[in-house]
Amino acid sequence: MRIKLLAAAAGLTALVVASAGPALAHVTTDPDSAPKGAEITLRFRVPNEETGAGTTQVELDIPTDHPLLGVNVEPLPGWKINVTSTNLNPPVQTDDGPVSQAVSQIVWSGGSIGPGQFQEFPLLVQQLPKDASQVAFKAVQTYSNGDVIRWIDPVVAGQAAPEHPTPILTLTATPLDPSQLAAKRDVNDATTDGVIGIIEGSAAILLVGLAFVVLFRRRPGRQAAA
Repeated sequence: MRIKLLAAAAGLTALVVASAGPALAHVTTDPDSAPKGAEITLRFRVPNEETGAGTTQVELDIPTDHPLLGVNVEPLPGWKINVTSTNLNPPVQTDDGPVSQAVSQIVWSGGSIGPGQFQEFPLLVQQLPKDASQVAFKAVQTYSNGDVIRWIDPVVAGQAAPEHPTPILTLTATPLDPSQLAAKRDVNDATTDGVIGIIEGSAAILLVGLAFVVLFRRRPGRQAAA
């Protein structure tokens, strides 16, 4: 009886480990964070979570409420790429003028990601959004056996991670460029010089006042009257 219980426990442990392993492999972005408005090469890592089928198609939906501007797709051997763009209304104003279109969907098909393998799908993004804290993508993964996995579950802070979380790129504060740093330094220097000038001016006035007091006390008339 004891041997049977131990065998059952071992089998249950193996089942839990086996079922928990694939859940750790999600579709993710690399890097997972970047400065707002930056130019970046963004890679989407897609793992194969099945043991008896290959991934044959990956669809990536890109939000356009805070669009990624100037998206270029890197060719991948063995994969066909279909890119869909959407008109922006209103257009996004940039230093080079208004941008009226942005990529909204990319589909890679015809290739294969085998069991136990992963594939990176790179994009060049010339400008990330400046007015958002994150970009939440949606990915749809199709397997050769017909299974479709939708990586679209929202990720909510403070809640348990969903089974198929949507890939998220966190946008951080934009670093100051050298010209902004120089301007800030000039302002700080000017402020410091102004404070020093006020202090020096106040000290000079105080010294002049003390000099008048000393001279007034030493006047002969005041000594005679005393």
